[in-house]
Amino acid sequence: MPEAPATVTLGKVPEVTLLFWVIKICATTLGETGGDAVSMSMKLGYLVSTGIFAVVFLVAVAAQIRARRFHPLLYWTTIVATTTVGTTLADFADRSLGIGYAGGSALLLLLLVASLALWYRSQGTVSFRSLASPRAELFYWVTIMCSQTLGTALGDWTADTAGLGYTGGAILFGSMLVLVAAAFAWTRLSRTALFWAAFILTRPLGAVLGDFLDKPVQAGGLALSRYALSGGLVAFILVCALLFHQRAAEESH
Repeated sequence: MPEAPATVTLGKVPEVTLLFWVIKICATTLGETGGDAVSMSMKLGYLVSTGIFAVVFLVAVAAQIRARRFHPLLYWTTIVATTTVGTTLADFADRSLGIGYAGGSALLLLLLVASLALWYRSQGTVSFRSLASPRAELFYWVTIMCSQTLGTALGDWTADTAGLGYTGGAILFGSMLVLVAAAFAWTRLSRTALFWAAFILTRPLGAVLGDFLDKPVQAGGLALSRYALSGGLVAFILVCALLFHQRAAEESH
């Protein structure tokens, strides 16, 4: 007997389009400038800042899971929450705990792999198109949280320890994203694997872009105001989320 076709409904995450990636990169850059604004400019420190952003993240995730349909503003608020808490958490692990960028990146990579492995073992897939239950959604957001935190550590490691600087790091991660896009266009590699590869790479790209914009001139940055940058990025994301139509991704069951 032929297999029954999969039931397709609209999920609670956006369809992956060019607009999705533009907003995602802006959100990751905002995570860097916003996280630094609270932890450094406001001088609250990494631990206190992580606690503040963690509360916002938990509230946003709970609202996202309870929602019955896709809400662009809620979704991107949750994404921004993962980037800000990822920034301060990675900085706390790398600097305050003294394990360094390499140690922090290795630890966070293990957490990301563990999250994906547990998700796959529980649901049989790690596709963003298969979020039919609160448990699957929770795995989705935990994985995103791990990827955002890892991306911050990777961006700092590449720019500082590896000596590429912020522009060199941006060129490196931007080139890797181009390779992922080429693989999507011209190969039959797993679309799920390519999605997560691109999703992870946008975070260190946003991290080095944010650092380039707000770090002191003597450190290789432009020394622009973190508050102004963060405000501008928030405004841009709001315009994209509210004025441009984003279709909910089709969900396979």
